[in-house]
Amino acid sequence: MTVGASGSATTRGPVRPEPGAGALAADLGPGPGPDQGAGFGPGFGPGFGIDPDDLPDGLVVADETGRVIGFNAAAARITAVAAADALGSPLERALPLEDLEGRRWWALTDPYGGLLTRFGQPERNLLLPGGREVLVSARYVRAHPQGPVRRLVISIRGTEARRRTERSHAELIATVAHELRSPLTSVKGFTATLLAKWERFTDDQKRLMLETVDADANRVTRLIAELLDISRIDSGRLEVRRQPVDIGTAVGRHIQSITASGQSPDRFLVRIQQPLPDLWADPDKIDQILGNLLENAVRHGAGTVTIEVAPAQVKHVDHGHAEHTHADGGAKGTAVTVSDEGPGIPEESMARVFTRFWRGSKRGGTGLGLYIVKGIVEAHGGTITVGRGPGGGAQFRFILPVGAPAYLK
Repeated sequence: MTVGASGSATTRGPVRPEPGAGALAADLGPGPGPDQGAGFGPGFGPGFGIDPDDLPDGLVVADETGRVIGFNAAAARITAVAAADALGSPLERALPLEDLEGRRWWALTDPYGGLLTRFGQPERNLLLPGGREVLVSARYVRAHPQGPVRRLVISIRGTEARRRTERSHAELIATVAHELRSPLTSVKGFTATLLAKWERFTDDQKRLMLETVDADANRVTRLIAELLDISRIDSGRLEVRRQPVDIGTAVGRHIQSITASGQSPDRFLVRIQQPLPDLWADPDKIDQILGNLLENAVRHGAGTVTIEVAPAQVKHVDHGHAEHTHADGGAKGTAVTVSDEGPGIPEESMARVFTRFWRGSKRGGTGLGLYIVKGIVEAHGGTITVGRGPGGGAQFRFILPVGAPAYLK
């Protein structure tokens, strides 16, 4: 049976692809119900318009004799085998897969002569000729339980996305190991020295070493908190506990903390446009956002750091991400802009600013802060952007919707 873009189906023998048509010819199931196409389930029936060539993954179908009767465009692209060459040929010739130990996969699994209770193979890494890795899963379609295999349906995917994920995890582990090693070495060194030679140090020397240990312990704590935040963001489990937040007061508190550590108060310019809408947000996470953005401006920027807080209009919210406009109408929101007068961020780097491990300079940091900031802002239903400020430096702007809890509406 051939399923084309129109969703219609006709039964025939081994099929050769017609120009412009999907190269799938298979009756995959026991027959269509009133609301479904032939064996594809709900959604593939007449009128839905699904062509096998529209599928993002490779789809290969073999009949009860092991000959290929379906081979879509993605399968041809992934395997570098033309659909015309694959159709009608034995499965082992059209799709000569091997496992990672070099064993021929179809001979090893024996889908047609193996156990009658098996209904498929889970996804696993296999090798095409030339050593290219692909992810392959298979479904054995039987006419009835423990009956012979009527159709063999194989899905093929490239491993590029998985490789990117694995590289990202490897980079994260390497970064964490590097960032943890330095403070833990310091903590271990100073504590061991104090324990072994306590009487030889003056009170001032002891205080200096203990302050260093305390600072390094705080650094480890911050890194662990960042890792937990990344885990929650990636899994969609970042919780937002909304409370009334005075964003102007929060900005002032962060500036006081920075100036207490040695920065000049004259370096900061705060502009707050009143009246501001009542903002409901997670105060701890707002502190994380402000702390990261101000620390970046101080560490990587130069000149005056300007913080502007103003009301904004939220046009609409779609799947947790807000789209904002200054036009009249729409929901109320609050916009916070942090800009400096440093060298700024190169245009070619702006698309990568909110990705993991991006660093604007070699002045330390894990490169995880802005990734976390973006995740927190989006968890509130807001957006964050980066650009060039009036003074030529970096400018970060985030906008949060008012976000009052449902029980107050």
